[in-house]
Amino acid sequence: MSKIIDTFIAPPCHDQIETLYQDESLVLINKPAGLLSLSGKNPQNLDSVHHRLVQLFPGCTLVHRLDFGTSGLIVIARNKAINAALCQQFSQRTVTKVYSALLCGHLNDDEGVIDAAIAKDPALFPLMSICSLHGKPARSRYRVIERIYRELEDGTLLPLTRVQLIPETGRTHQLRIHCQQLGHPILGCDLYGGRLLPGTEGTPRLMLHASELHFVHPVSAEKIKAHHACPF
Repeated sequence: MSKIIDTFIAPPCHDQIETLYQDESLVLINKPAGLLSLSGKNPQNLDSVHHRLVQLFPGCTLVHRLDFGTSGLIVIARNKAINAALCQQFSQRTVTKVYSALLCGHLNDDEGVIDAAIAKDPALFPLMSICSLHGKPARSRYRVIERIYRELEDGTLLPLTRVQLIPETGRTHQLRIHCQQLGHPILGCDLYGGRLLPGTEGTPRLMLHASELHFVHPVSAEKIKAHHACPF
């Protein structure tokens, strides 16, 4: 098997992590875009959500992750028992994750489902690929919020669609590659075509934000419906 070498060096992230809620069991945060969820093997990639939070909450662990370029909600477990309980909810798919995104172009349908298996291919690293033969099942739902035009510096209009995305599975890069498969990549996505259209090259970030997280508190059994407004 080919050895995968990650040469990515994350630029410095000066934005702060926003703590939205905390108790003795867990912490809910808003991750800024441009911050790794976990520190990389390269010492230059030490800064991350986990690296910062473990200074404040010793022993904390990330139950799930967001891509480097994605902002939004992450739940952090403050001990091993809470981590195990939350991980079970994620693995049993009882957690609902809702994302906000800006897609390139105007979608024809107001809502729909993308059902396309996703596979890792060392030869394509860090990209994932759609592969019905070797991929793992992956399913995402989308709903159009609005179709808009963004005026560029030269006066031309860039068609964009604001959507709500709900992944029913949790594959790497799932929403990014599924939107590309739909023919409407996420604006600002450097891996899956979101910077290829004229006028999209200088987009400052990946236009993907984890805006809602629904789960059950492992101790109180209270239904948590966390929400964080989309920043773009």
